[in-house]
Amino acid sequence: MSSNYLEFKFKIEPLQPASEILVAELGYLGFESFVEEEDGIIAYIPAEEYEDDLLVGVHILQSEDFQITYSRGEIEQVNWNEEWEKNFSPILVDDICSVRAPFHPEPDSEFDIVIEPKMSFGTGHHETTHMMIQHILKNDWNDKAVLDMGCGTGVLAILASMKGAKFVDAIDIDNWCYLNTLENVGRNDCDNINVEEGGAELLQDRKYDLILANINRNILLRDLPIYAECLKKNGDIFLSGFYEEDIPVIKKTCLELGLTYIEHFERNNWVALKFSA
Repeated sequence: MSSNYLEFKFKIEPLQPASEILVAELGYLGFESFVEEEDGIIAYIPAEEYEDDLLVGVHILQSEDFQITYSRGEIEQVNWNEEWEKNFSPILVDDICSVRAPFHPEPDSEFDIVIEPKMSFGTGHHETTHMMIQHILKNDWNDKAVLDMGCGTGVLAILASMKGAKFVDAIDIDNWCYLNTLENVGRNDCDNINVEEGGAELLQDRKYDLILANINRNILLRDLPIYAECLKKNGDIFLSGFYEEDIPVIKKTCLELGLTYIEHFERNNWVALKFSA
């Protein structure tokens, strides 16, 4: 990696949900990797991508509900693989689906997903990814046309493919996620996954039986009309990336779009909802 990086150490009190919100906001500003600590997070951004007023638009830093301080330093070429390997352990969801790195031993599980997350989100450790995996395990994906919107590492698209999907469109607006998903799709031999870089503008005239969208709440609310238009009659859509207190506004928007609430999972105040057309 040719460029130097800036390292921001954020101290956060109370830690949750502020750290999750902060990571989401920093991700949109170009921060590429995050390390969780007991009292906050460390965030990295290429030095050439940073401008002095970049953090002015980070709303959580202005919140009176949290005390957030930070320090900044410059570091040279980070070995990102080494950073996440220190903390990345394999997981097992519902005793059926394992998510692991190539250097972990192969487990005895029905679905074994091998990923190298590097700087992308979606290792399965985060509550939202974990619950979306649960939704996929619980539902029928056989011979279905599937969209994984905001695919991150591609882990959800890969599991949908393993569960028998006819084809999967895996889309992310972030270039690193796009490249990482391509890599992980190849690693898991899923030749029916189409990976694209972009946003909801790519979805014109497309139709899906099942849609997965694990995205920031505000992006979801903005793009839900597009997702609803893409969903076939009697199709299902699974939404995550927001908190339990956000359920009413998500439900209201979905109801206005003709979607029916079915059920949801909750994990540490994060939720993943299922709606049907």
